Amino acid sequence: MVDAKRKNISFKPLDGTLTGVTDESKVALTRQLLERYYQSCLSLVNQLLPEYTSVLRSPTSSLRLHPVAAWRNKTSWRKDDSRLHVDAFPSRPNYGERIIRIFTNINPHNEPRSWRVGEDFTQLARRYLPQLDSYSPFSSWLQHKVGITKRRRSHYDHLMLQLHDKMKSDADYQKNGKQQAIDFPAGSSWICFSDQTPHAAMGGQFMLEQTFLLLVEGMKDPQQSPLKILESLTQKPLI
Repeated sequence: MVDAKRKNISFKPLDGTLTGVTDESKVALTRQLLERYYQSCLSLVNQLLPEYTSVLRSPTSSLRLHPVAAWRNKTSWRKDDSRLHVDAFPSRPNYGERIIRIFTNINPHNEPRSWRVGEDFTQLARRYLPQLDSYSPFSSWLQHKVGITKRRRSHYDHLMLQLHDKMKSDADYQKNGKQQAIDFPAGSSWICFSDQTPHAAMGGQFMLEQTFLLLVEGMKDPQQSPLKILESLTQKPLI
C-alpha cells in the first residue's frame, strides 16, 4: 500500500494532495482517514491549546505503516530515527518556526510505540554548540541556487541541522546521554515540539502523525523556543 522507498504516506489537507499510496483502490479511503485525523487533531488543539488554534499553519498529515525495526535496518544513519535527534528539515529551512507534532498509535495488535526521550534543549545545545561547523552565507546561497534547498538556510537552520546530525552520529551520546524510555500504548496520542524534544523511535508499527508549524511570535512564551535559546547562547541574531 505504501511505497517501499517512503517512510510514510503524506497528505496535505489544505489542497488534498496525497502521496505515497501505491494501491489505487486504497487512495480514496486513505484520503478520508487522513482528513478525519486532521480534523480530530484540530479539535484536540482547540481543547488543549486554544491560544494556538488560529496561529498554526502548513498542516501535513502522515500515515506510517512500516515497522520501526524494518525501516531502521535499511536507512542511512542520518535518516535513522531510532537515534536520538531533534527535528530539522534539510531541504526546507523554516527560519525558527516551531514544529508541533501530534502522534497516535493505531496498532491493531495492542503493540506500544516505544520511544526514547532526551534532555532539556538548553543542555543539549550547550553540549554540541562548540562542535558545530561555522555558518557560510555563500554555501547557503549556493545550495538554494542549485536546488538543494527550497530557500536559503538561515544561520538558525544551519545550527539545527548540524545539531540533528551531531546527535545522531555520536554513539556515546546515543548510549549514555540523559534519556528516558517511554511506551505509548495502542490507542494513545501524544504531542511534542519535535524541534526541541530529543526523541527516538525504538519499536512499534502503524501510526498517524500530524505536523503543524508555528511562528515563534505566536508562542505564549517565545523565549522558550530553540531560536531564542540558541540566540542567547551564541549572543547573536540567527535569522
